[in-house]
Amino acid sequence: MKMSIFNTLTRKVEEIKPIKKGEIGMYSCGPTVYGRAHVGNMRAYIFADTLRRVLEYYGYKVKHVMNITDVGHLTSDADSGEDKMQKSAREERLSAWDISKKYTELFFEDEKELNIIRPSVVCNATDHIKEQIELIKSLEKKGYTYKTSDGIYFDTAKFKKYRDLAKLNIEGLQAGKRIDVGEKKNKTDFALWKFSGEDEKRDMEWESPWGKGFPGWHIECSAMSMRYLGDNFDIHTGGIDHIPIHHTNEIAQSESSTGKKFVNYWVHSEFLVLGEQEKMSKSLGNVINLDTIKEKGFTPMDYRYLCLGVQYRKRLIFGEDVLKSAANSMQRLRNKIIEIKEENPKKIELSKLSSESKKYLEEFKESVFNDLNTPKALAVMWNMLSDNEISNSEKYNLILDFERVLGLGLDKIKREEIKIDNKLQKLLDKREEFRKQKKWQEADKIRDEILAEGYVILDTGEGPKLEKSGK
Repeated sequence: MKMSIFNTLTRKVEEIKPIKKGEIGMYSCGPTVYGRAHVGNMRAYIFADTLRRVLEYYGYKVKHVMNITDVGHLTSDADSGEDKMQKSAREERLSAWDISKKYTELFFEDEKELNIIRPSVVCNATDHIKEQIELIKSLEKKGYTYKTSDGIYFDTAKFKKYRDLAKLNIEGLQAGKRIDVGEKKNKTDFALWKFSGEDEKRDMEWESPWGKGFPGWHIECSAMSMRYLGDNFDIHTGGIDHIPIHHTNEIAQSESSTGKKFVNYWVHSEFLVLGEQEKMSKSLGNVINLDTIKEKGFTPMDYRYLCLGVQYRKRLIFGEDVLKSAANSMQRLRNKIIEIKEENPKKIELSKLSSESKKYLEEFKESVFNDLNTPKALAVMWNMLSDNEISNSEKYNLILDFERVLGLGLDKIKREEIKIDNKLQKLLDKREEFRKQKKWQEADKIRDEILAEGYVILDTGEGPKLEKSGK
């Protein structure tokens, strides 16, 4: 069975053929740590984590590298505006270094709650200034750079494949949108090194052959990815917003320096949107973070399930209704696994499963190995769980195998005894009365009241049980 993925560079689903047999080098654009990551950001990291899990499930040894952008990312996402780190530092009355530490720690706390496997290498831009300067010097030596009053720029006209990744119409680029060309030779030229202003006080600045300043946003990813994965590596992930500028610029500066193909497979996840259109972003002020959904009684695993329920190349329309649907599915899944575990399922080697169970195993593999079709993989799991021809022992062993990809914490689910106080008991009794009377709407309202108290209801053969919701 082959594993394939959609390659943004070719606009085709392609079989993955690693550079080194049995191994994959993978780089993911990490967070700019000027503020708390929101759930839209976290969708991209759940996707990268799922891709890594599927690659390892297939049998590859994966070296996963992710950067932390802690300098050089300007508010325009291009070459104008203020450094996001400096802006946040000023607003919070902290140093840029303290801002970086604060939000990096919060980011990894969120990743842990979402059961995201920590990358093999996490690298900060500020720890790799030397590598970035060396890369700029290489480009300068080969004639790709020029100097302006505010920095050192890359001349995109000298890189003939500049438009390939984003299929850019250079002449009509961002028609109707004002582009600050300034001293640039071309609209698409970008900063490799920005000079510190004469009257500007910066927390983060370094000496360089061109003067005191700081690196551009794009150069850091090229320098660090090649530092840890080599001049040519297998997979580079990010969000679709990275395609037209950030990743396009990475290719230009990397391939101009080395003369080699930079990355074989470019893989991008779609946006999470509010309603039908509105992208979630800090600049729009419409962000929802992991704490927000926990305050509403949902768990991080509910959100992870929601992300898995939408294929990574499709927009995820986010709202409380779809999150509630995901939470209900997770609750049903927990109920089923607890029910199975209480029968003391036996450990069975996958090779010794029944032919019916093996059919589900093959369907699951086909789903995830074909461009990460996680919605189909979840459907296979549910079909397997509802199949009465399969023993609970086989079901549990399949669940443990599927968990290697899904990362929903299914291997850790267990019944937790809850001391029920009078208030909760009255609500449970009232809900049971409504259920007997088939007043489902009223019963659901009480379920929501109990959820607001921090508990989910598990409807078992022995009656309703309570479990902490993770709030």
